[in-house]
Amino acid sequence: MEMSNEQMIPAPRDQVWKMINDPEVLKLCIAGCEELEQSEDGVMTATVLLKLGPVKARFKGHVRFEDVVAPQSLKLAGEGSGGVAGHARGAARVTLTDRGQRTLLKYEADAQVGGKIAQLGTRLVQSTANKLAKQFFDRFEEEVVARTTPAE
Repeated sequence: MEMSNEQMIPAPRDQVWKMINDPEVLKLCIAGCEELEQSEDGVMTATVLLKLGPVKARFKGHVRFEDVVAPQSLKLAGEGSGGVAGHARGAARVTLTDRGQRTLLKYEADAQVGGKIAQLGTRLVQSTANKLAKQFFDRFEEEVVARTTPAE
């Protein structure tokens, strides 16, 4: 399953970059995120409660940053398991481009799911994934705007 989108964020790229690397900000933006911690080696572990159609499960997993080119791009790669509900793994490439005092954030993601959640059907899984991605980036934009110091 593949997804891609872009979003204009009304903040300078360096501030957007700082926040996309901040576990506190990310935790607030991930729907159903109960825990998100970053270890010394940069790997983040998370616990997320998700409902996908009739399946509700607590997923535990990890995400690591790869191919980091500060402050313009990074790849997030991760995997998680929801026990009998199934498992997921995937990666997303995020790029940030200056647009004056704004930043164009683009992402391309690819994910695979297995177990009960895969049996729900591609259309439901894809629409839920798109909805969760949109919620994440809308919430991320809100957090960036709330935490950005206006240029003087």
